[in-house]
Amino acid sequence: MRLDELVDALPNINKGKSHGVYRLMRILTHSGFFVDEKKGYLLTPAFCLHLKDAPYSTAPFVQAMLDPILTKPWEHVSEWLQNEHQTPFEIVHGRTCWEYVSHYPMLNHLFNDSMANDSRLVSSILVRDCKHVFEGLNSIVDAAGGTGNVARAIAEAFPSLKCIVLDLPHVVAGLVGTQNLSYVVGDMFESVPSADAILLKWVLHDWSDEDCVKILKKCKAAISNKDKGGKVIIIDIIMDNKKGDYEDVENQLFFDMLMMINTSGKERDEKEWAKLFQDAGFTRYKITHILGMRSIIEVYL
Repeated sequence: MRLDELVDALPNINKGKSHGVYRLMRILTHSGFFVDEKKGYLLTPAFCLHLKDAPYSTAPFVQAMLDPILTKPWEHVSEWLQNEHQTPFEIVHGRTCWEYVSHYPMLNHLFNDSMANDSRLVSSILVRDCKHVFEGLNSIVDAAGGTGNVARAIAEAFPSLKCIVLDLPHVVAGLVGTQNLSYVVGDMFESVPSADAILLKWVLHDWSDEDCVKILKKCKAAISNKDKGGKVIIIDIIMDNKKGDYEDVENQLFFDMLMMINTSGKERDEKEWAKLFQDAGFTRYKITHILGMRSIIEVYL
């Protein structure tokens, strides 16, 4: 699209300020969002993911990350370092991120949409390239599984596998399951439904070490197939500043800051993960690096 076509297509642009559109496009092109061809501007393949109608759109996630509810706490890091508040988010909003989400439908909607879109991408890789993870399982619980996109993909790929999504009322209320997919209202800190395996996708990085051990112990107690391959399946970041490309490391470090600002959690390296597993009473684990900056960790009794 040529610059003049872009200006005409944008609503309510003051023609006297159309030069501002050019300047915006100049930096967006330099930053890799667009390429400037003879025929006009073209969106780069990587940033096509930001389109709302893209199959694996990141638009809801970007919208959530740029919402003032989540950006304002960044201004209070200095204050947080000097006081007793758990997070900068609490300083600004007077409650934890999870308490806030449960009381404000707009943020709850943004969060659920961003997690659902991420889950679509993760689940497509999971059921295509990691089928071995589910071999021998008769049942699985997706703890804090949101609206169930990952569980739904697993249920469709493995029709004989009973899939259960566990989450809080404001997340799963009114959601309808299928023949081998069901939704259960509950709190993973209280109890987890019994199953051969418990799935924790991008969950533990939201919580402190102490809370993670509590969650893992609840998962351990819920494993029904304790003697025949029962396990916890974790999909999360494993920090490694010495390996991987620059952008992967940068993304991991950014998410660690995001956890510090808004939650009590953090991103962990392998040693930190291993300590959590040991403290929760697990004996061994297996790591599969397959999901970009995230990995699959299978944790066994």
